[in-house]
Amino acid sequence: MNEQTAEPTKAPEPPEVQPPARPPRVPVFNLPPALFFSLCLLIAIYAVQTLVLSDDAVSWLFFTFGFVPARYVIPLSQQGPELFWTPVTYSLLHGSVQHIVFNGFWLMAFGAPVVRRIGTLRFVLFWILSSVASAALHAALNWGDISLLIGASGVISGLMGAACRFAFPSERRPMLPTHLNARLSILEALKSRTVVIFMLLWLVGNALIAIGIPLAGDSDQAIAWDAHIGGFVFGFLLFSLFDRAPSPPVEAAGTKKDMLQS
Repeated sequence: MNEQTAEPTKAPEPPEVQPPARPPRVPVFNLPPALFFSLCLLIAIYAVQTLVLSDDAVSWLFFTFGFVPARYVIPLSQQGPELFWTPVTYSLLHGSVQHIVFNGFWLMAFGAPVVRRIGTLRFVLFWILSSVASAALHAALNWGDISLLIGASGVISGLMGAACRFAFPSERRPMLPTHLNARLSILEALKSRTVVIFMLLWLVGNALIAIGIPLAGDSDQAIAWDAHIGGFVFGFLLFSLFDRAPSPPVEAAGTKKDMLQS
């Protein structure tokens, strides 16, 4: 009888333990590209203004691109063409670090949901027209004044007014991205307790500014509260001209959420 020898049966090796999958990285600032570019542009202009230009060059920059109401009472033959572009370009200039940081935070808070809702091209047009509306009210209330207006606060106020038309839904609903909410009509927005409280707080803040009590920033610099109101009214009343029908919500992991911060 032939005997066959065989190796003893080996115990099955345990399966290799796979390391747990890494969760997706969440960016610190989850901003739309158009808004990120806008912030970078504001910061770049201020950096050049403070680090590169001389005092005389900064004065030229402010005079050439800042908004001055007196330009509109002087005959065109006695001045340059600055009155045509300064109602927009003033919104790209800032006077101090506190000024640009304060505006930057509010721009991120209210700009993100508006940009995601209306898109890049409409956002650019909204920026231009809200800037003009802010400058127009400031000029009307300070007709012929030689003061200089700079800063994006009027545009940011316009974004706040626009957000009042969709960022505060009229009824409780599952948590969805803010920019997918239905647009409220002007009357519906004025009937919303949340919107009315927000508007009242905003008006109180601007009333304090008007009597000389700044909420933040450089207290040595006057704040154009009237430009804020011009931008807010523009955004609140005319937002429907820029709005587009939001895409239907998609329930998926990692869905972006917009959160308004105050």
